[in-house]
Amino acid sequence: MSLLRSALFSTPLIAISTIVMDLISMLFSFLDRSGNSAHRVARLWGKMLLAVSFIRVRSEGVEKLDRGANYVFVSNHASYMDIPALLATLPHQFRFFAKIGLYKIPFLGWHLRWAGHLPVDRSNARASLKSMTEGARIISQRRISVLLFPEGGRSATGLRPFKEGAAYIAIKAGVPVVPVAIVG
Repeated sequence: MSLLRSALFSTPLIAISTIVMDLISMLFSFLDRSGNSAHRVARLWGKMLLAVSFIRVRSEGVEKLDRGANYVFVSNHASYMDIPALLATLPHQFRFFAKIGLYKIPFLGWHLRWAGHLPVDRSNARASLKSMTEGARIISQRRISVLLFPEGGRSATGLRPFKEGAAYIAIKAGVPVVPVAIVG
């Protein structure tokens, strides 16, 4: 299938599945304030997006993770499909750190907040530290892993310098950091 035909086929399906799965996830968020049900819906959404986009993801090393342990997952972030790929392949419940501007977008922001994801204000060091401390608390008290992009956002041209938040969270929560490399 040509790239253009693939995009013409995939784009409407991505939009429809995103809207439907977001509404379902928001409903689950009302009923389950832990965010665990919303995460399971998001995992299904990620798999759907990859399928309709004809993207195959191969993972290596996830079988070495202890299913009962919690982690600070750190990943590079090169495209919009990274999040669906991570949701589809990481076998743990986890919450994202997401830039605070995303929380201002109707529906997306509501979903992020209700599902228990953590806003990060990168322009304010004190607020950023508070978010990292909250991430460590979630790992320790709620027994849920967290995922962050230590570069601070997407970079299609290679790795940018890492921010130190992942190490701070892991040390404070007493859990290992698991590096995740997305290639391709």
